[in-house]
Amino acid sequence: MAISKSFDFLRGVSGRVVDEIVALDWAATSLGSPDGWPVALRSQLATMLACPAPMYTVWGPDLVSFYNDAYRPILGYRADTAMGTPFKVLWGSIWDEIEPLVATALSGQVAKVTDMRLDLARTGQPEESYWTFSYSPVFDDRGDIVGMICVTGETTDRVLAERRQRASDERLELALSSGAHVGLWDWDVLNDSIRSDARFAAMYGVDPAAAENGVPIEEFFKGIHPDDQERVNGEIQVAMAQVAAGGAPHRFVSEYRLVQADGTVHWVSAQGRCIPDETGRCVRFPGVSFDITERVRIEQQLRESEARARLNAERVQLALEAGAIIGTWFWDLPTDRFTVDEPFARNFGLDPALGHEGLSLAQVVETVHPDDQAGLAQAIEAVIASGGAYAHQYRVRRHDGCYHWLEANGRVEHAPDGTPLYFPGVLIDVGVRRALEAERDSAIAELRALTDQLEQRVADRTAELMRAEEALRQSQKMEAVGQLTGGLAHDFNNLLAGISGSLELMALRLSQGRAGEIDRYMDAAQGATRRAAALTHRLLAFSRRQTLAPRPTDIVALVAGMSDLIQRTVGPGITVETPAPDDWWTVLVDAPQLENALLNLCINARDAMPDGGRITIAIRNRPSGCRDDLHHDIPKGEYLVLSVTDTGTGMTPDVIEKAFDPFFTTKPLGQGTGLGLSMIYGFARQSDGQVRIASTVGQGTTVSLYLPRHDGPAEPEEPARAALPDGAGGSGETVLVVDDESTVRLMIADVLRDMGHRVIEAADSAAALPLLRSDRRIDLLITDVGLPGGMNGRQLAEAAREVRHELNVMFVTGYAESAVLNSGHLAPGMQLLTKPFTVDALVTGVQAALGHPRGQ
Repeated sequence: MAISKSFDFLRGVSGRVVDEIVALDWAATSLGSPDGWPVALRSQLATMLACPAPMYTVWGPDLVSFYNDAYRPILGYRADTAMGTPFKVLWGSIWDEIEPLVATALSGQVAKVTDMRLDLARTGQPEESYWTFSYSPVFDDRGDIVGMICVTGETTDRVLAERRQRASDERLELALSSGAHVGLWDWDVLNDSIRSDARFAAMYGVDPAAAENGVPIEEFFKGIHPDDQERVNGEIQVAMAQVAAGGAPHRFVSEYRLVQADGTVHWVSAQGRCIPDETGRCVRFPGVSFDITERVRIEQQLRESEARARLNAERVQLALEAGAIIGTWFWDLPTDRFTVDEPFARNFGLDPALGHEGLSLAQVVETVHPDDQAGLAQAIEAVIASGGAYAHQYRVRRHDGCYHWLEANGRVEHAPDGTPLYFPGVLIDVGVRRALEAERDSAIAELRALTDQLEQRVADRTAELMRAEEALRQSQKMEAVGQLTGGLAHDFNNLLAGISGSLELMALRLSQGRAGEIDRYMDAAQGATRRAAALTHRLLAFSRRQTLAPRPTDIVALVAGMSDLIQRTVGPGITVETPAPDDWWTVLVDAPQLENALLNLCINARDAMPDGGRITIAIRNRPSGCRDDLHHDIPKGEYLVLSVTDTGTGMTPDVIEKAFDPFFTTKPLGQGTGLGLSMIYGFARQSDGQVRIASTVGQGTTVSLYLPRHDGPAEPEEPARAALPDGAGGSGETVLVVDDESTVRLMIADVLRDMGHRVIEAADSAAALPLLRSDRRIDLLITDVGLPGGMNGRQLAEAAREVRHELNVMFVTGYAESAVLNSGHLAPGMQLLTKPFTVDALVTGVQAALGHPRGQ
């Protein structure tokens, strides 16, 4: 901004605030025009504006405000109107707090404040902030005090951080002084020196005086139980490795035993944090240890109590399920003391008196059947190693020498460190149960034989039903084919009449010398041809054999681009709403075909609202597993749903059931082909999607297209091709044209000759294959896919490429046969042209197949 002569004193400084000072109408303030400002004010302002520290100055009876660029952000929402505003008005929200300081400065003294709280409301809302600043008087040219200057700095972050630290220190001191056994440590990893308080040193048996100055970590590891030292050291190494990989402080938590000087064992919980340097190497490891011996003891007692409770519950359950309990045992694993009750000893053929004194496991196993001893030993070893429930059946010899079946049920309990503690259990007589199970197995075998017979009879009956259903389906199919061919014959006869009639009139007018009238007959014939192509396109869509060119598509952008066309099509009496979703997925779809389907749905909606109404085109995501309110039968998967809803007459359930049938229409004769919804259905299924209708008579209809989600961004739409330019000629290449339809072959050959190419024609693969295997020059093969004679177009191309490896190929097809596309893609050097096609499309395809840029 150019500075006027009135502001010459600001020529040495620049910034946003300088622009604000120059632009302000100072004549409207109590200071008046800058031409009359005193030298002292000018000097004060120039100095302040050049200073990088936040500063402001107030001047005159109204204490008019000035400030520099560093101070401007502190003003918050006031910044746009602060320049030239009286200081009391500018800071009215905190005037009560700062007025005494202002008065001190205006009296000639310096007012300095440290960490003063001021609720500035910089964003328009109350806020807690802290400031350190000083107010100093400023003087005019005569030496009189006319205002003040303030140098300020915000200290909010530091004050709040110190407050949090004090609170944390107070909580820590309260915890340490509460009588709990808590100790602190700080490990200098690089120098292997741990400094700790006296509590931590005493817990680990280290001299407190030495620990205060720092000792190696090995001194503290001496106090850890030998069985826990390797595990604790491994956990420390894991913490260091993780922080080295992630570069962030990693929390360390471990529980282990400490062996005290008197031989007693205490449990501690150690919690620390590994702090890395800039390279990720752990350099400090501070933490705290808690004595949790009492907690571990209580947990152990609780586990033992729970084990007894579970054992009693299991005994009751077993007694209910399998008869009376016939014996119990308790095995103290650390002492290997095995005690049993009298029924247990009697069932094992042992002296009952020995049961209370204690038996060895070997004495018990001796009475087990020799064939069952190995299995019993393995089951016992497995449950002691893993812990938990135990159940095993085996035979035992009584005093009378007879064996009987028993089932042992118990549970092995382990200490927190994995040491087996005890193994209680009960015995159950399962002899009767096993006899019943044998009878049950025999009955099941008989039942299975009867079931197999019944299943065979059901299978035979099912086969008969399937044959009957197939015959019914064939009958229904033939009926549908009859309807289809009848409708096709009617529509195509109309179209052929228009084409043939136009051609006859063109010939008649030429013979009469009336060539000027030919154009309208040509237009009529071309219009009928286009309608025939559209009808064929709908038939292919219904049969799911149309050629699709799917690409990742943004459906919201597609609907937005069609909104004007849809509104013009449905007319002014109908409102079209297209609410934009908050979030939407991309779909892989043929965009032109989807646009055609959407336009057809909107036309159907318009026809259902003869008196006007509203059409809503909605888009939403349907995640996998979502239960759709309207359509619960949609297969699982992620879909984007495009719905068209009208407020029209609605559809009855009978009409909905037939809506997708070809040639079914509710419109009067001659006003609808009945292929619209069937084409949409075929397009959706060919796109791996679904389409559903929901309707209420008198309220309206919703048609929903479910299109599978595509993982990836949408591709921008390719620009439309321009009309065929001049200079579309070739370079004299030779093209072999193979098509059993002579009119198509004639048209292709004539266009190629007009382009300057040499043309060889063949009616089928039998005529074309010898030409391809000869030494004649052939630069391009154009072939129909559906050729007669046993070899289709794709097979002909493959046979040709066996001898002409680099031969360019262009397929011509009325639909995308599976023989053309390989996993949805053509091989390199191959093109695809869909019937019916224009001369422009044929020329463009030939040039692309021969590698010529368009127009060359």
